[in-house]
Amino acid sequence: MPHGARARMGTQTEPELILPPPFSAVRLREVGDAFAHAASIAADEGAGTLVHVGRFDLAEFAVVLEPEEPLAQARRAFYAGMVALADALSAHAEPETSIAIDWPDAILVNGGLVGGGRLAWPAGAAEDQMPAWLVFGAMIRTVSMTGQEPGLTPLTTALEEEGFTDVMSTQVIESFARNFMVAFDSWNEHGFGAVAKQYLARLPAEKGLRRDIDDNGDLLIRRMGKTDVERKSLLKALATPGWLDPVAKGPKA
Repeated sequence: MPHGARARMGTQTEPELILPPPFSAVRLREVGDAFAHAASIAADEGAGTLVHVGRFDLAEFAVVLEPEEPLAQARRAFYAGMVALADALSAHAEPETSIAIDWPDAILVNGGLVGGGRLAWPAGAAEDQMPAWLVFGAMIRTVSMTGQEPGLTPLTTALEEEGFTDVMSTQVIESFARNFMVAFDSWNEHGFGAVAKQYLARLPAEKGLRRDIDDNGDLLIRRMGKTDVERKSLLKALATPGWLDPVAKGPKA
């Protein structure tokens, strides 16, 4: 794993989920919470443990990391996760399908929300100390369960409605795992700037501004003709995922 992370076997494996080394799968039932479970076992199971929930309408999973940087910098792993998530969907998308990111954590397909990512770390971890673990979690809506006709809610959608007719949750997770390794290989070889460039390219285009990612993960925005730099805090944004319905415990409908 990236940053010298170690891989250990999970508590159980799922034969139908094919993951590259050093990932190991832990499957939960439909009522499970992959993100919470991964955080609860992260210290014991370690890097590479990928927890997922067996659902057909939602790709829900979380992976454990063991960074070798202080928390303030290690939190940038979130961007690698988001790049991998977007690239995983692009790999299965129809030509001309738009896969975009609404900073920092929401995934949009053809302008409609399908899900997003989030990040956890040990409670009380100091910003200037290396955390014992991180957990990147994600949910992607594969099938709409609202019963409404496609197109009636243009701000939200599901993969099935956007041409991903043969894509199952397991395929999304498998593709994510492969792209996650690619993202971190790029980080290790070329520096975080390579990941930042890929991430920023997924943000909606806007004329007259330049975006960068600071060493602590904050988004920096410079507008043409202005000297001031606008800063958006990643730490603050991660506290409340913008795409997540806390009541339904899934992507907002």
